[in-house]
This record gives sequence, C-alpha cells and structure tokens, in this order.
Amino acid sequence: MDQAEGDLEPAQSDMERGFYNWSCFSSQQAAEKGVKAVFQKMGAEAWGYSVSDLLQELSKNHDVPKELIDAALELDKAYIPTRYPNAHPLGSPKSRYIEEEARRLFNHADKIIKFCTDLLSKI
Repeated sequence: MDQAEGDLEPAQSDMERGFYNWSCFSSQQAAEKGVKAVFQKMGAEAWGYSVSDLLQELSKNHDVPKELIDAALELDKAYIPTRYPNAHPLGSPKSRYIEEEARRLFNHADKIIKFCTDLLSKI
C-alpha cells in the first residue's frame, strides 16, 4: 500500500505542473497497486493491470461499491494511451489529456486506495 500511496504523489505533482497524461497514468498505477495490496494481504496472486478486473475479482469475497468499479473502468483507459506516442491518430499523449481529466482520475484513485486501506484494516 505504501507504493500505491507513493504513486499518488507524482500524480498530483504532474497534474499541478501540466503533465496531465503522466498524472492520469500515475493515478491508474496507484489504484492498481492499492487493489493488489489487498490481494497480497489475502495471500492471493493478482495478475494484470486492469483495476476494474481486479476489483471485480475482489468483489467475489468483499463488497466493492459499483461506483469504484465504474471509476476503475475509467482509470483502465489511462494505462496505455497516456504513454505511447502511437496510441492516438494525431498528436502525442501530452497533447491529448486535460486538467479536468487528470483531476478526475486522481480522485478515482484516491477513493480506491482509501477503500483498499479500509479493507486491509479488516482482513
């Protein structure tokens, strides 16, 4: 969980500095690592990068709010196209993301991490 929380720091910093694509990617990474921390605590393996898939799997054993799974779906969309210059027909990832999007994804990640932290205290 330490790494998940640590990934939120560059997400916020990049958002403040206008690097919205990197902020979105760091938010996705933070959420992914937060959910994986829960699996690790449960003694289970968690593979893949999809936060929504991980939360769906987690929901087999714990109540996961639909709102978080929906937020995770949006975060998942930031995994590849935020980083690769050929992910968009025109323009680099740097030119394809905006502050509002970075802020929204940061908030999604923050909520998922808080949910996972709370869940960890109960396991």
